[in-house]
Amino acid sequence: MGQTLFAKIWDAHRIADTAGGTQLIAIDRVFLHERTGSAALRRMAETGREVLDPARVFAVMDHIVDTRPGRGDGTLMPGGEGFIAQTRAATLAAGITLFDVNDRDQGIIHVISPEQGIVLPGLTLVAPDSHTCTQGAFGALAWGIGSSEAEHAMVTGTLRMERPMTMRVTFTGTLAPGVTAKDMALALIAEHGAGGGAGHAVEFAGEAVGALDMEGRMTLCNMATEFSAMTGIIAPDAKTFAYLANRPYAPTRFDDPFWATLRSDDDARFDREIVIDSAALAPMVSWGTSPEHTIPVNTTVPQGPERAHAYIGLAPGAPIEGTPVDAAFIGSCTNSRITDLRRAAALLKGRRIAPGIRKALVVPGSLAVKRQAEAEGLDKIFEAAGFEWRMSGCSLCFYAGGEGFPEGSRVISSTNRNFEGRQGPGIRTHIASPETVAASAIAGAIADPRKVLGKGAPA
Repeated sequence: MGQTLFAKIWDAHRIADTAGGTQLIAIDRVFLHERTGSAALRRMAETGREVLDPARVFAVMDHIVDTRPGRGDGTLMPGGEGFIAQTRAATLAAGITLFDVNDRDQGIIHVISPEQGIVLPGLTLVAPDSHTCTQGAFGALAWGIGSSEAEHAMVTGTLRMERPMTMRVTFTGTLAPGVTAKDMALALIAEHGAGGGAGHAVEFAGEAVGALDMEGRMTLCNMATEFSAMTGIIAPDAKTFAYLANRPYAPTRFDDPFWATLRSDDDARFDREIVIDSAALAPMVSWGTSPEHTIPVNTTVPQGPERAHAYIGLAPGAPIEGTPVDAAFIGSCTNSRITDLRRAAALLKGRRIAPGIRKALVVPGSLAVKRQAEAEGLDKIFEAAGFEWRMSGCSLCFYAGGEGFPEGSRVISSTNRNFEGRQGPGIRTHIASPETVAASAIAGAIADPRKVLGKGAPA
């Protein structure tokens, strides 16, 4: 019997079987950020433990950095300066590469790791951040861990793991205009539940996945954690290697014989299979307090948990399209890359956000994305439309204290989670694609981006 892509990478990194049915897995790369990395490195220093191979460990300031123009070490998170200072000192002492606050290559972990060529096909990569699965888009085995596990991985180069089951999600057919990788992910979670991938490593496959660019594939894998999967992964192909070519940490040659094997064999068996018709998908938008509370933008709110209806303020049977919104956010490790910004800007060009929008932000995923967007004039389009143009970082993907949306706001957001209070106390979040965020900001209410696309941008 053939092997799955997951099995090939896992078995290549399996060192030994351990007590209790777990296995010891070799870890190739560890990434840290300032909220968790400083604590892990501090505990290591206190116990006299050292990083086994500092060249394989990277850290970044991304979660609590101030994204307002002209930022320095300041952060709007109460006490956040301490995290930044501690991370800077600890990484210097450990000899770890740090992408500092205003480093030219700073950005969100899962944006800059591919940009730098740190993630590569066939590697194992971990970080104390649940969206590490984003990087599975490159045919790597990448997953989120806790800070204590990060210590273990840095000190030993290994982790003890339970081998997950395997699942293949095949997206057949072709996406319609205005439907994106974000909509693919939300449609999967809406149909099969936020716990549908629990205990599984999920491989995304099919014609629609192959047609995605690398940034779309990252969006799809990013939300594997919202599906409760251990990770998401996509077999590398010519697009993968073209993206990685000439990146700072990527090899100069792409002839590793292992890479040529990184696909599921034709006779490989998965523990579970899901097939989704991509041609039938529509732009999706969440209505409640879980990513599984998501529906096509042109449908009505279903009956769900009473608490979700009470928090979001929408009754069963209400149309989601036309629901007024107060704020708009484009950013996060899900949708803050250059292609995301290009698509949103295409809808906004020559248009203005509605007068009722009280706050609208665009936060690029990295300073490299910011520079590219500015070179293309996208920043001017966003600003002319009424959006604030920011520095890179996680920003209001989550609320860490300090900056927030106006009290009681209903936000249309390109982020990945719509939990209660995720973007601030009492803030009601609707997650969607960048196109849907842009269209909704123009309308001042949740809107179908296909209707804006159909009209075309003014000259």
